[in-house]
Amino acid sequence: MINVIHSDKAPKAVGPYSQALEFNGFIFTSGQLPLIPESGELISDDIKEATKRSLDNLKAVLEEAGSGLDKVVKVNIFLADINNFAAVNEVYGTYFDTHKPARSCVEVANLPMGGLLEIEAIAVK
Repeated sequence: MINVIHSDKAPKAVGPYSQALEFNGFIFTSGQLPLIPESGELISDDIKEATKRSLDNLKAVLEEAGSGLDKVVKVNIFLADINNFAAVNEVYGTYFDTHKPARSCVEVANLPMGGLLEIEAIAVK
């Protein structure tokens, strides 16, 4: 059975998808843009603040599913500019300091709403 996960502490989906789905003990999150949940405002002027916001959104969705950042097994990061790689790593390392999931990080041509980055994850429950 597939369970739909929704957290009011993370932004609503900006399209026809769920924040996350739980299946067979795994949580599959949708990409989290750096959107402020209360206002829907996109953080688009500071890559470090944008990274924090995306990771906080990801954390909220995982916690709603009964999981957490410490149970993440895989992260995918999509960057609008690969030159932001070091700054993203700096912030990312504060969220995943002792637990280091597998990860991919790639530059993409564009992200929804003109986002600087988008982060998705797979976690266990």
